[in-house]
Amino acid sequence: MPQGKVQALTRAVLRSWREALRDRAGSPAVEFALIAPVLFLVLFGIVTFGIAINNYIELTDSVRSGGRALAIARASTTGASSTPYSSTVSAIDASAPNLTAGSIGITVTIAPVGGGGASCNTDTACATALSAAEGGTATVTATYPCNLTVMQFNFAPSCTLSASTSDLIE
Repeated sequence: MPQGKVQALTRAVLRSWREALRDRAGSPAVEFALIAPVLFLVLFGIVTFGIAINNYIELTDSVRSGGRALAIARASTTGASSTPYSSTVSAIDASAPNLTAGSIGITVTIAPVGGGGASCNTDTACATALSAAEGGTATVTATYPCNLTVMQFNFAPSCTLSASTSDLIE
């Protein structure tokens, strides 16, 4: 190949390389590819945290409903007075349709006016405690496991939501 043709070919190749290096047509795609993982991590984190907050709000509302059911169970004429614990658990489960009922840990405490108080976990024990606790305090506490896993990384492995309410026993 003659020398002039080699030099012309070399110049043409160098010119095409320079033009390719100056071409910025694909740079937004490359920039997005670099930013996308961080963007998706933040987006999925926001969604996961929002679900956890929604679960907390639902748990808090259901505990309030359960506490109210327990507080009025003593004076109730609808049959709840014979099943105060079951009525409390049913009120909590009914008020939290998006939570798994079997995962909600419920603690019921009845404290008479003079102080003290005892936990009860059966209808009989709660009915007995309520009969002597008019004007006392009915406390319902519930726990629920939360899941803060984003892109297969658990940010809080031992996360537990907790809500508690106290009402005056009628």
